[in-house]
Amino acid sequence: MEIITKSLKIGPYDLIELPTGIFALDGGAMFGTVPKVLWEKTNPPDEKNRIPMEARALCLKSKDRIIVIDTGNGSDFVEKYGEKIGPKFAEMYGADPEKGLLKALKKNNIAPEQVTDVILTHLHFDHAGGATRALNGEIVPTFPNAKYYVQNKNLQTARNPNIREKASYLSPNFEPLIEHKVLELLDGPVQNIFPGVDLLVSNGHTLAQQIVRISDSNTGLFYCADVIATSSHVRSAWVMGYDLFPLLVIEEKQRLLKEALEKNYYLYYEHDPYCAYSSVEFDKGDYKAGQRYQVAFPNCPG
Repeated sequence: MEIITKSLKIGPYDLIELPTGIFALDGGAMFGTVPKVLWEKTNPPDEKNRIPMEARALCLKSKDRIIVIDTGNGSDFVEKYGEKIGPKFAEMYGADPEKGLLKALKKNNIAPEQVTDVILTHLHFDHAGGATRALNGEIVPTFPNAKYYVQNKNLQTARNPNIREKASYLSPNFEPLIEHKVLELLDGPVQNIFPGVDLLVSNGHTLAQQIVRISDSNTGLFYCADVIATSSHVRSAWVMGYDLFPLLVIEEKQRLLKEALEKNYYLYYEHDPYCAYSSVEFDKGDYKAGQRYQVAFPNCPG
């Protein structure tokens, strides 16, 4: 199916796609119990069985606010804090330290100082790595004038991770936010944290992940984070081996997909390397991605 490029505005916000760079994860881990002969048709692996993954953030730009949702892997290394993205990390995950969130924002004429708010869906390194950066040998918040928002329960999980998630929660990505007093902790779902922006809470992939719903009277979009990581994961049973509670993820997906289908909302895919968002269709008793899109922002050069 052809991927269509178009601009997208919801309520007061222009939506700006922020691809922060391709990295790689094991295909088997990304698709759990789904047979390789099925997932490799749409997600061809490399010689190490890794599939390409985008770390796609999203910007909501209005007259009053510039809101960034998730921040990608980050790209800094500072000895004091240990590895953020060093050579070992880059080799293991195929990460490109030459790309990142700030370059994606610069392409859209947005400086770090202009960002007012950062919503972190959760604190895994591929979602929160760009929340901080190196400056004069220290790790500091990437956006000096912004408040950052995360669920308190997810922060506690990040600080005391279980054995399965220990490698995914890296303290340089969030402890400096606490030290600089810019991290706002939330307890549960939030309606209208900003006009037309709601935060839902999911516990299947990791504890207290935030799903962001942006909507107005005409349309809406879910920033799916790791509940639906790519357009391939729209199928109900296609869940990740990384998920803590796969059956709960399926329940959470089906609630989200039901609402998206009924209201004609879009799904925004953080990790799909091929498309940014899509519509939803119901086919043969299950959901699937419909028309796929890339976001075109009218003021973006190139």
